[in-house]
Amino acid sequence: MTLYAALTASRPEKLAIASLVAIAGSILLTLSAKLSIPFYPVPLTMTTFVVIGLGLALGSRLGSAAVALYLVQGALGLPVFAGTPEKGIGLAYMMGPTGGYLLGYLLAAFAAGTLAERGMDRSPLSAFLAAIIASAIIYVPGVLWLGALFGWDQPILAWGLTPFILGDATKAALAAAVFPATWAMIARKGGL
Repeated sequence: MTLYAALTASRPEKLAIASLVAIAGSILLTLSAKLSIPFYPVPLTMTTFVVIGLGLALGSRLGSAAVALYLVQGALGLPVFAGTPEKGIGLAYMMGPTGGYLLGYLLAAFAAGTLAERGMDRSPLSAFLAAIIASAIIYVPGVLWLGALFGWDQPILAWGLTPFILGDATKAALAAAVFPATWAMIARKGGL
């Protein structure tokens, strides 16, 4: 089935296609998490790039659905997250230091998708701004969760924010350059 045929399909067919796209997005997230570079305090991955890209390319609902599916797979113990062993550790991992950032992924995909739906992906500058906003959203629950776990007397910002700003800005620029054209094409054809 061509992309055009998929985008002009009936409602049940669109639901089936959207489900497959969400599954593909969760697989892409897993691959982006597993291809990591050792870094302190957490491995450096392309996961934020993919999270933001899913929102920009698929919109708020479908982008969020892909991220939610990824999170459910992790909660069930599948080894989808960066640094998880062959047999994932599920909710225990999600309640650790990374937990707030994982929640931030869901919020960021929704925000990037919402901004794309409102036209913030029509120029490279506005797409970059949307990607930066989505990237910043990841930090809010991430840093708050680190503070709750370890205490605010610890160097929380040095652990969970400042080492990642430059890399995430680069990933946001890359996402803004790559993914908006996909969303524009899907929107022109009537969406999924």
